[in-house]
Amino acid sequence: MQKITPFLWFDGQAEEAANFYVSLFPNSKILMVMPGANGKAMGVSFQLDGQEFKALNGGPQYKFTEAISLFVNCETQEEIDQLWEKLSAGGKESDCGWLKDKYGLSWQIIPSVLGQLLGNSDRMKANQAMQAMLKMKKIIIADLEQAA
Repeated sequence: MQKITPFLWFDGQAEEAANFYVSLFPNSKILMVMPGANGKAMGVSFQLDGQEFKALNGGPQYKFTEAISLFVNCETQEEIDQLWEKLSAGGKESDCGWLKDKYGLSWQIIPSVLGQLLGNSDRMKANQAMQAMLKMKKIIIADLEQAA
């Protein structure tokens, strides 16, 4: 059993959101749906690529903010493009690989190569990659590599 589990508060869309997220990531599944009033789930336990989450239909009093986000390490531009398109649909794109999905949850869709480029021992190349990233919404790997 996972010792620490992210717990997400939704305003009535916990099961819908969990099903949506599970559809996007391999090795993902709904673990349990806790029944609530009026046929709506009270809570949902689910896994995204093996990471367990819990979601609660807690009501409208709390909203997600950018103070917490889910960081997705992507290996390819294709993976970035697919996740960006699906997660940003009905949500809001932001800068530097960040977006909010249609439920208000913030995500960072980031290529693994970004850490290597920004950590380059040649600080000029690292800075050039940083400057390129700061101009992007969705991260484009080829543009980062060309800038560096």
